[in-house]
Amino acid sequence: MSALDWGVLIAALAGFVAYGVWRGRGERDLTDFLLAGRSMRWPLVALSVMATQASAITFLSTPGQGYADGLRFVQFYFGLPLAMVVLCVTAIPLYARLKVFTAYEYLERRFDAKTRSLAAGLFLVQRGLAAGLGIYAPALVLSVILGWDVRWTCVLLAGLVVIYTASGGSKAVGHAHFLMFLVILGTIAVAFVLILRSLPAGVSVRDAAFVAAHAGKLNALETRFDPNDRYNLWSGLIGGFFLQLSYFGTDQSQVGRYLTGRSAAESRMGLIFNGLVKVPMQLAILSLGVLVFVFYQFAPPPLYFNRVETARLAAGPHAVAYHALEVRHARLIAEREGHVRLLLAARRAGDAATARGAGLVLQGDETRLKQVRQETVDLIHAADPRAQSSDTNYIFLTFVLRHLPVGLIGLVFAAVFAASMNSTSSELNALASTTVVDVYKRLPGTAGDGRHDVWVSRVVTVGWAAFAVGFAEYASRLGSLIEAVNILGSLFYGTILGIFLVAFYLPRVRGTPVFVAALVAEAMVIGCFKLTHVSFLWYNLIGCVLVIAVALALQPLLGGERGREGPAAGPAA
Repeated sequence: MSALDWGVLIAALAGFVAYGVWRGRGERDLTDFLLAGRSMRWPLVALSVMATQASAITFLSTPGQGYADGLRFVQFYFGLPLAMVVLCVTAIPLYARLKVFTAYEYLERRFDAKTRSLAAGLFLVQRGLAAGLGIYAPALVLSVILGWDVRWTCVLLAGLVVIYTASGGSKAVGHAHFLMFLVILGTIAVAFVLILRSLPAGVSVRDAAFVAAHAGKLNALETRFDPNDRYNLWSGLIGGFFLQLSYFGTDQSQVGRYLTGRSAAESRMGLIFNGLVKVPMQLAILSLGVLVFVFYQFAPPPLYFNRVETARLAAGPHAVAYHALEVRHARLIAEREGHVRLLLAARRAGDAATARGAGLVLQGDETRLKQVRQETVDLIHAADPRAQSSDTNYIFLTFVLRHLPVGLIGLVFAAVFAASMNSTSSELNALASTTVVDVYKRLPGTAGDGRHDVWVSRVVTVGWAAFAVGFAEYASRLGSLIEAVNILGSLFYGTILGIFLVAFYLPRVRGTPVFVAALVAEAMVIGCFKLTHVSFLWYNLIGCVLVIAVALALQPLLGGERGREGPAAGPAA
């Protein structure tokens, strides 16, 4: 990057951290540190909720997903607006009335201590690992650009986040979210316009859409039901609904964001805004990847987008074979460009026969290009069996570095870092909340004043950051990061959601049946992941339904006193 780009990036990072520290000052007790004193207006709640979900993985991997697979991934979010409505009717009024710090406090009032501990434990494992993925994504950016050791880059990024998250708590996180997400939205808009302007002279937006559609990249809706297909209408509406319901209703990283609202109405407005805006925003980010795909129909793309792996090939014993693949790839790319231009010319002239012929030739071009790429991947694995088999996470990054103007490159990287800092700060704050409220404060001899509790929360925040950095070292083996983070969530969210749905809607079910049911469901979900090809989105439905069904079946067999706080129960004691 140029000196100007580095200046933009460093100034942005320093500004983000300083703003968070400044807005987060004055914490006196856990309510201030963990819930921002329940003082946030709905615009702050809304952008904080969106910023928590839109991590750096979103801005690194999602454009690559659009490049490789088109718009299909947007179906993953189709269940989100429905989930927001359900949560506004059920979870928000209950959490607001009980004045809880975490969602899992409610489970002890409704069931028992062991059920609360199980749900909190599942969350801590899942979210601690997810925080590692969120840290790894932007660390990958710097390590690829500068050749830095990715482990030390992870440490650097986590350190930036910890400065304002540990010092200012939830208030610092929420206000920093507001600033950084505005920067992110502006950067997406600017990048979109500049990619369109980068298309060759004479290639219009309509032409770009035609090329993308011909290549199957505008396939935003698949109505065919297939449980093995990760992205279709039904997996998005049903599986996605249960995933989003669990994420926003039971995951403390999100629950903690809207618990900061000064009233239930402010929290509801924040979630409704997210439900209305999230799908269009995700579609726009996927469209960036589709536009990059169209751009590379008229310009030579890299043979493989991870330049670290290709540099290793070029300097190793497989250099001759790799050079031969590069020559074949360059020839095929030149031929494909000619056929794309022929297709566009035929469309403009209304020559259907020539257009059909050019389309068939293009299909052959794509088949041959895929074969060359596969041979490249095989060569990379021959050189290093532990190497990554996917370069999806590098596609948008490579385009930015090679083709965007000086200054904007630094802004894009600032947006990527802002996204990572947003999600990571929320995760660390939620991990600290759950650890302190659901674990530490329940231990004997831990009673202390408000300042002592804040100090413990800060220490725990740093501890979870260290854990996340440790897991980040493993994240490079997980392929597409946007898929990896959602697969990881799906392994746990269905079980947790099932526990909460029983708590909300089945007042006769007691703690022990639901506790055993959750253990059974989690084992079955992990079995599906290990032993079947069922799409990960269905894990959320499977886990949720199993918890409910097994709990109902076990209720007549297991004793215990009925829970104290159901949805229709009176105020908390």
